[in-house]
Amino acid sequence: MKVLYFAHIKAKVNRAQDEFTFAEPISVADLKMHLNETYPNIQGESYQVAVNEEFVKDDEMIMNHDVVALIPPVSGG
Repeated sequence: MKVLYFAHIKAKVNRAQDEFTFAEPISVADLKMHLNETYPNIQGESYQVAVNEEFVKDDEMIMNHDVVALIPPVSGG
């Protein structure tokens, strides 16, 4: 799966995207755990997860062919 990073998450992981392959579909919660292990400096960060351009909840399943985006809260004014 392709994982895209935005805003301060992108800065903290020092990359715009990653490619991950898992043996079977994984939940959003499991992907978050994987990312926290891969990039410990994002633990505790707030972000929403979008899969194929739709926001999803932690129990949604992600397939290897999906595109995942980590989108931090946006402030406006």
